[in-house]
Amino acid sequence: MASKQMLIVAIAAAALAVAFLPGLVVASEHVVSDDKGWALYVDYTAWAETKQFVVGDTLVFEYGISSHNVVEVSGPDFLICHQTDNAVVRTSGEDRVALDKAGRRWFFCGIDNNCENGVKLKITVLETAPPAPQPKAPLAAPPLSNPAGKLQARFGEAAAMVTTAAAAVLVL
Repeated sequence: MASKQMLIVAIAAAALAVAFLPGLVVASEHVVSDDKGWALYVDYTAWAETKQFVVGDTLVFEYGISSHNVVEVSGPDFLICHQTDNAVVRTSGEDRVALDKAGRRWFFCGIDNNCENGVKLKITVLETAPPAPQPKAPLAAPPLSNPAGKLQARFGEAAAMVTTAAAAVLVL
């Protein structure tokens, strides 16, 4: 009988894991300025404002190595496009930068006057993503075409699967 109870618990845990799997947060890879790459004449401030950067994410800088690089500096150096001797300089043409801690990060292109011409990016990395705003509770159950209704239906289906599996195990 104990093994049947263990099986029921295992089935219930698996069903709940499947039901909650879509809600798990995964790290994101952000290609800087999407399809425009790390280049002149891109509004990096506007691009960054459309993104949310979280610890665990990765920034990807794509550029031609003959005309660009990626220099990571402090905030004051970023403001005046100053590359210090201890600045981190990346030159691969497809640089991956792990966002491994919360806080501000500053990047610019150190070739020619590219930084002064706008090839610079500042971001804020959050420790975790802020919770999504919770909608007000509806007075009636939402229709199934609503994503919340579909999620409730999935929970209902998962509960039904667990109940069915438990009943089948008990009958055995």
